[in-house]
Amino acid sequence: MSEVVDATADREGAVARAVDALRQGELVVLPTDTVYGVAADAFNPAATAKVFEAKRRSRRFPLPVLVRSPKQLLGLMTSIPEQVERLMAAYWPGALTILVPAEPSLTWDLGENEGSVAVRMPFDDVTLDIIRAVGPLAVTSANLSGQPPSTDVEAARRHLEDRVAVYVDGGPRRHQRPSTIVDLTRPGVHVIRAGSISGDQVLAVARGELDAADVAAAEAGEEDWPDATPVDATPVDATPVDATRVDAAPAADDDEDEDEDDRPAEGDDS
Repeated sequence: MSEVVDATADREGAVARAVDALRQGELVVLPTDTVYGVAADAFNPAATAKVFEAKRRSRRFPLPVLVRSPKQLLGLMTSIPEQVERLMAAYWPGALTILVPAEPSLTWDLGENEGSVAVRMPFDDVTLDIIRAVGPLAVTSANLSGQPPSTDVEAARRHLEDRVAVYVDGGPRRHQRPSTIVDLTRPGVHVIRAGSISGDQVLAVARGELDAADVAAAEAGEEDWPDATPVDATPVDATPVDATRVDAAPAADDDEDEDEDDRPAEGDDS
């Protein structure tokens, strides 16, 4: 029997219960800055297998990973390129998922990820507290694959029922767009899903044409940034998305749709 814990009334207690369940290899639904996500300990293969089963998700769509800080990314990949540094400085925590080459020695099972991992740092204190205690989490949107993402706990429960041990209620999510996904596993920088963040802006930051201060000023309304790619438009990289590498959002963040962070093919990650 699953339980719902209210993080708005007792944040510390809700975090503790979620942490306990994750450490025991159970699934937890948690809030992100985009939509609700279903989470497992990223380094527990039995737990991540439960995510695929609970969502009825194909292993062809690998699970994104949520981290608690940019520094934690260094443990997931061999080195951090300058482009990734720029993107993290500008957008983390926030709705940007970065697809990078994974450290080959990692013992995890995220699905058919082909040596890559989609990583995001969500902008949600409850989820960051949970990650701080458990470590990186494999998180995808809390819904059945192909169904709309969940913006509150009750929607997540209707999808996943008792396949999840603990539902962390952080209140309704205001932002219903998934994270933007940028691919740095091949030469160049490729936006493969347009989401909450302008794809053109992301490319400019990765190229060094904008920095974190520019992005902050634009978000504060001090500067106008021409968003040539609306959030609900086709991804900036017109090349069709390879669904075996990136799944529709997240996160969840991706987490948003995930993911905090999943893929454009299924449209169900955060």
